[in-house]
Amino acid sequence: MPQRKSAKKELKKNLIRREKNLAVKNQIKSAIKKFKKSLESKDQNSMRINLRDLYRILDKAASKGIIHANKAARRKSRLSARANATTQKSPSPKKKQKASL
Repeated sequence: MPQRKSAKKELKKNLIRREKNLAVKNQIKSAIKKFKKSLESKDQNSMRINLRDLYRILDKAASKGIIHANKAARRKSRLSARANATTQKSPSPKKKQKASL
């Protein structure tokens, strides 16, 4: 336990910050789950809405320093790739590789 008055105040601030940060992280997790559920249902409209909301949440968390900016970018990239994979109706034909002699 802190002894000095300033250390006690700092402990209070840290506890409050921790609660807020955990709330935002839980919000991110629930938004990702909601997005994945809309992917499974294959409803394009709800998927776009959930992805947009998820982008907003990730960007806010990154701007506040709750998560690193690169982590937010990585998650957005991976989730948008999943969304794009489900929106494509047929896989693109693979290019034939030339036989090396």
